[in-house]
Amino acid sequence: MSTQVDLGTVFKGSSSGKIVQAKGATVELKPDQVVIDIAYSGLCGSDLHFRKNGDIVLGHEGVGVISQVGKDVDFLKVGDRVGWGCNHDACNYCKQCWNGVDTLCPHRAFYSRADFEFGSFGDRAVLSGYFVHKIPDGLPLKYAGPLQCGGATVYGAIVKAGVRPIDRVGVVGLGGLGHLAVQYLNKMGCEVVVFSHSASKKDEAKKLGAHEFVAVKENPELKDVKPINHLLVSTSQQPDWKLFFKVMAPRGSIVPLSLSYEEMKHPYGEILMQELTITGSLVARREVHKEMLEFSARHDVHPWIEELPMTEEGVNTAFDRLEKGDVRYRFVLKSQRTDAE
Repeated sequence: MSTQVDLGTVFKGSSSGKIVQAKGATVELKPDQVVIDIAYSGLCGSDLHFRKNGDIVLGHEGVGVISQVGKDVDFLKVGDRVGWGCNHDACNYCKQCWNGVDTLCPHRAFYSRADFEFGSFGDRAVLSGYFVHKIPDGLPLKYAGPLQCGGATVYGAIVKAGVRPIDRVGVVGLGGLGHLAVQYLNKMGCEVVVFSHSASKKDEAKKLGAHEFVAVKENPELKDVKPINHLLVSTSQQPDWKLFFKVMAPRGSIVPLSLSYEEMKHPYGEILMQELTITGSLVARREVHKEMLEFSARHDVHPWIEELPMTEEGVNTAFDRLEKGDVRYRFVLKSQRTDAE
């Protein structure tokens, strides 16, 4: 006999752009799945793209506690603290899956592209147990939420670029992704250089672990900036590539982090002459995601957050302010269920 799970209250977009509360679906618990009672969810910049879509439950930075497990799940148990991010399933049989890169599986189940009936803005989610991650002891759930996508994106890019402790690494933009990148790089022993539009975030960058701060508005030619081995670009808009190519060390790498569909224009010759690499990095695969959570707990890396209630008013306030850039540096929505952690 199948087990039916009521997803409870959920939050969706609408044609007006207002986030609305709705009744969640009732779904079947499959043998390899678990039920997560959601405690917190981070609000990611990519969520903004779907606030006018009433077909999907919003959110993909969910964390909570397992309340039920499918009959084939023997590696997780009721009471485990877990989270999930953008990709929540894959075929487990293609070349990409066999190579451990489930995020590139042609049948991957990415947020907003599969399983529209659940998201992290709600009471519960039902997911494959193979695609949820245990939250290490000592890492509070409210901080673990934004790590499921923001932290995984940044940490995955650092691993993909092959960053070493001896490297000098630049971070363009000090926002939801950039402020996490600075912390990870500092704890790894890198020399961290933050590039920001103005000097308004200089003190915060230093508190996060930056060794050097460059206000591009005040230094538009990036004079006297020593060469950078790796450059992580976390701004929502593409930077002046020609400008930043000037400070790249030979054989340096550039990793864009934020999703942009603008045409990328860059000086072709300098890539050859300096043997530079521009590399794509989607989000951390499962092994790296697990490593990111363990690193975060061990080295006390956590997002700077502002907590709001997971209500219509709270969610809409968070969306509106995030669109205006009015947050330092991530919103976290807390479940209003009486049994939430």
